Amino acid sequence: MRPRSLTPPLPSRPSWWLEEAQRSRPDPLEPPLEGHLEVDLAIVGGGYTGLWTALALRERDPALGIALLEAREIGEGPSGRNGGFLHGFWSSLPTLRTVLGDGGALQVAHASSRIVPGVGAFLQQRREDVWLRQGGLLKVAATAAEDDALRRSIDAAQALGVEEEALELTPDELRHRIHSTRFRGGVFYRDGATVQPARLALALKRAARDAGVQLFERTPVRVVRPGELRTTSGSIRAAELILALNAWGTGWPLDRRQTTFGSAVVLTEPVPELLEQIGWTGGEAITDGRMFLHYFRTTPDGRVLMGSGSGRLEPGGRVGADVLDDVAAQARAHAGLRALLPAFADARIDARWSGPIDVSADRLPCFGTIAGTRIHYGAGYSGNGVGPSWLGGQILASLALGRRDEWSTLPLVERSARRLPPEPFRYVGGRLVRWGTLSVEEASGAGRRPSAAARAAAALPRLLRMPIGVR
Repeated sequence: MRPRSLTPPLPSRPSWWLEEAQRSRPDPLEPPLEGHLEVDLAIVGGGYTGLWTALALRERDPALGIALLEAREIGEGPSGRNGGFLHGFWSSLPTLRTVLGDGGALQVAHASSRIVPGVGAFLQQRREDVWLRQGGLLKVAATAAEDDALRRSIDAAQALGVEEEALELTPDELRHRIHSTRFRGGVFYRDGATVQPARLALALKRAARDAGVQLFERTPVRVVRPGELRTTSGSIRAAELILALNAWGTGWPLDRRQTTFGSAVVLTEPVPELLEQIGWTGGEAITDGRMFLHYFRTTPDGRVLMGSGSGRLEPGGRVGADVLDDVAAQARAHAGLRALLPAFADARIDARWSGPIDVSADRLPCFGTIAGTRIHYGAGYSGNGVGPSWLGGQILASLALGRRDEWSTLPLVERSARRLPPEPFRYVGGRLVRWGTLSVEEASGAGRRPSAAARAAAALPRLLRMPIGVR
C-alpha cells in the first residue's frame, strides 16, 4: 500500500507565527528516524491532529509505545500557518444539519463545546502561553448577498432550540464590538477564541515529548503498509497506524473525498490606536459571509491579521510551491483589509504567507479506519481545524484503541461522505467555479452587477457537487 506522496514541499516563505514562537521559546528539532523501530502505535503527521492524538493515547494508556513522524518541522505546516481561530462547530450548524440531520448536528456541536475548555485546561496545566483569548466568534455581512449566510446561521440555531449559540446583532450592537461602514449586521458565537497557532503547535510538541512519545522530525514517510512505515533512512513496525495528514491526505487515503486549495494572510504592524478607534478591543475572531471568506483577528501587541480563503487549486489536489506562497491570494487578503476595515488602509504590512486547506466534499471532517487494516485517518477540516483537531485527537485515539465510546460514535466517524468528480474534471471544474465565485463576490463587494458568465460558473457547484470555499 503506497501513497502517492507524503512529503510536503518546503514553504518558500515561513509564517510570522513560527518565527515569533521560535524567538519566544526556542525548541530544538528532534532527530530524524534512523534504523528500525518497533512500537505499539505510529502516527504520521506532526500537526495538531497527530499531536493531540498522541497525547490522548498517552493519557488513556501510559504504557503504550508511540512514535510520531513529521516530514518537515513541527509548526512549519498548516498548524503553524493558519489564522489561529479556535472554536468548534456551532458556527457550522447549517452544514451540520444538511449533512448529519438535526440529531447528528446537535451531537457534534455539543461535543465540540469541550474544545476550548479542553485546550485551556491543557495550557493551564502545562503553563504555556499561546496568547489564548476567549473573545467569541463574530460573523459579519458586508454585502446584501452575505445577509443570507447570517440568516441561515440564526435560523438553524432557532430551529434546534439553541438560540443562545448564534446571537443576531443589529448594526448598532455590531458597532459596539467593531465599527466599519462596510458591516451591515452580524452573528455572535460565544464558542470562539484565538491563539498564536505556532506557539500551540510547539506547546503540544513539548507535551508529547515529556509524555514519552518518540518524536522524529525531518522524517518523510515513503511507504505505508498495514503494520509498517518506511522512511528515507528507517522503518517502523506498529500494530496501529494513524495518518494525520491534513491536505496531504487528498491523494491517499482520501482520494475523491476531499480536495486542496490555498489560503493566504497578511499581518499589519502594531496599530493599537486604530483598534481603539474602531472599538475592536474585545478580541473577537471575525469572518465575513463570503464563500471565499475573509477572516481576521488581532494580536496582543495590536496587529491585525487578515486572511482570504481564495487561494489556488492544483491538479490532483497537490500542495505545490504556489499554494505555499500564493502572492495573488495574499494581495486579495490585503485588499480585503483595506475594503472591510478602511481605518487600516494605510497600515504597513509586516508579513504575509500562505498555506493549504483540506476541504471535504461536504465541508465536514471525516474519521475512520481503512477497511481490512488497522490504519486510521482523519482529515477534511475545511478551514476550521485548530479546534476540531482536538476533537479529532480524541476520536483517533478511540479508534486506535478499539473503543466504542462517546468519541468513536460521533457521526463524523465512518460516515458515507459524498465523493468528488474524478480528475481532471475536479480540477477543471474547480478552477471554473472558483473564477465565477470570486468574480461574483468581488463585483458584489464593489456594488457592480456580475457578468452572466460569472454567475453561471458560480452556480456550477450545485450541479457538480464540488466543494468551493469553506462554507
